[in-house]
Amino acid sequence: MEIERKFLVSSLPADLERYSFHMIEQAYLCTDPVVRVRREDEEYYMTYKGKGFLAREEYNLPLNKEAYEHLLPKADGNIISKKRYLIPIEGTALTIELDIFEGKFEGTVIAEVEFDSVEAANAFTAPDWFGADVTEDRRYSNSYMSRSKSL
Repeated sequence: MEIERKFLVSSLPADLERYSFHMIEQAYLCTDPVVRVRREDEEYYMTYKGKGFLAREEYNLPLNKEAYEHLLPKADGNIISKKRYLIPIEGTALTIELDIFEGKFEGTVIAEVEFDSVEAANAFTAPDWFGADVTEDRRYSNSYMSRSKSL
């Protein structure tokens, strides 16, 4: 089960470069249900996601590079590229996944935080540099972006 909240970002942290990051490329074979393939650095996998925004089923299956490269051209729509910074939230076990999009969606920045429970997600107080909560706004789901001409 994936339980996460998404936020637009008002301003980037001044010390962003001190955090580790991953380069992500992903494409969608289907958006209902969501079936995507992803390259994260040099790891590859296929993901199934159920319906929902705040909480939904999620299953990851490992792929090798050859399988990923075979499936990538079969995807519909836009290939999503982003740099994901991992920013720990002081005093908690939570991590902000800060996605800075490249390519077609360059200029889009979204912060995601995953939780152990819906209650914890609902009780979360976002840092000052977060903007609007877009958890329930489908336009900011990567699967929607894969079919979109723009945000």
